[in-house]
Amino acid sequence: MTVVNRYGVLGAAGLGVAVALSLIGGSPAAVADTSFADEAVEVPQANPRAGVQDNMLASSLKETSVAWGQLPLTNPDSALGNTHYGYNTSNGGPLTQDPKEAFKTEPDKNVYLRFGTHHYLYQGHEGGPAGYVTRVDLDQTDPAKRVSLVADKDAAGAKVPTFDGITWDPFSHQLLLTAEAKSPTGGVFAVSLDSDGNATSPLVRQVALGSGSYEGIQNDSDGNVWIVEDLGGAAAGTGGTGKLPNSYVYRFHPRTPSDLARGGTLQALQVLRSDGTPATAAQLQTDGRDPFLTALHTYGASFKTTWVTLASTTDATAAAKAAGATPFKRPENGVFRPGTGFRQFYFTETGDTNALSDLPGAFGGVFQLRQSGPGSNTGTLSPVSLGDLAHTGFDNIAFATTNKLLVVEDAGDGLHKQRNALDSGYVIDLHGNQARHPARWLAEGRDASATYDALFSPGYNDGDNEITGIHVSDGDSGVGGILGTRLPTPFVNGWRVFWTQQHGDNITWEVLPNPRSGHADN
Repeated sequence: MTVVNRYGVLGAAGLGVAVALSLIGGSPAAVADTSFADEAVEVPQANPRAGVQDNMLASSLKETSVAWGQLPLTNPDSALGNTHYGYNTSNGGPLTQDPKEAFKTEPDKNVYLRFGTHHYLYQGHEGGPAGYVTRVDLDQTDPAKRVSLVADKDAAGAKVPTFDGITWDPFSHQLLLTAEAKSPTGGVFAVSLDSDGNATSPLVRQVALGSGSYEGIQNDSDGNVWIVEDLGGAAAGTGGTGKLPNSYVYRFHPRTPSDLARGGTLQALQVLRSDGTPATAAQLQTDGRDPFLTALHTYGASFKTTWVTLASTTDATAAAKAAGATPFKRPENGVFRPGTGFRQFYFTETGDTNALSDLPGAFGGVFQLRQSGPGSNTGTLSPVSLGDLAHTGFDNIAFATTNKLLVVEDAGDGLHKQRNALDSGYVIDLHGNQARHPARWLAEGRDASATYDALFSPGYNDGDNEITGIHVSDGDSGVGGILGTRLPTPFVNGWRVFWTQQHGDNITWEVLPNPRSGHADN
């Protein structure tokens, strides 16, 4: 296996010197698709949760950093403390490895966009006392000039919640960002960009899209907005060890796709039992061993679905429950399968992230929703990959090709300790619509800063690194560039791959083919 970027023992300060020499601009040279790992080149096992560990990638791949936590923002907001790519300095603490260190802001999901000849990577930030949006200039070779602040205030000049999910809406020419918090804090915010990729508006809450603990967000070809909620449920109590389903999958039909503020209809997904009756929160939040949950997490199962309209968007979670929608165990992110005309939507379910959970669905999985079209009211839902102790905490998701689905873990420190394994990134092969055992293309390490936090955290910063922001795109900012429209070709014809090693040094990486492996053309 190829071990890349041995940065861990340097800590954040050494990293800044090392990666400044490896920054690249523009698009990488076109080379053959390396197939993004298969059983012949995959990483054999996850890294143990012990000390500082290197990232390990499949031998066909390598990575290079494009941004990291200590990079200063070219236009900082010192009043709110949004001064660096991965740190909020409002508490006056040093940037890393100190009992009173600054707040880590956790850059999260990535969106790659091309505007003219410029190549940018946008992120919302999940942690810290004030939310904000950043832009990494992939063409800029000077680290001090590479990252800028896009927005961190609403129209009234007030700070905004921290952000998790992000997508580009080409119909309204806005970045849509999700605040993963219960109503009334959570919901969708938007910031408009001009033809050069610069912000032309403050962050504006999209009231019509509802308020809930939203995370994943994605457009379809009709201009609908699909939202996936991540809200943990209550403990099962006497029904077993684990948590009850408490999160929903939503779809927003806008009246006018180019202007989401004009309103529309918010719906939630309802799954029907084999007898045609809906599986509802009233049932699944009463009995954590409801037979439906076992059936849902069984290979070969297929369930009819329909969309129910919510009577209110003030609290989307409560409205979905009242409408009889079906709750899941933290279905965090979703994407459309390329080449299917937006008729296949795949989403992850994180599960309980607890090795001791004995409830059905404890380890989550990946599900496929099939419909006759993106606006159809009915469909079928099936599991395509089911989690187990070694493969769980599924979070971010992206298609590398039409048949190869990238899924990454966010299992959390507790489960890392229970299984003595850090997070991994997997390739799920969908050939013939039958998922094979996922191949590991990434065994995430633990950098020095994350190791310090795991051992000596001041309480407001996370511990172990996690994987987030897996993103495969050619950067097309037009309607034809909506993810799922065209077949991806990683490393060829401008298609690029990014992921973020959240927590610790908060490094965002670009994945590249490794010509030394013999699996890529020079």
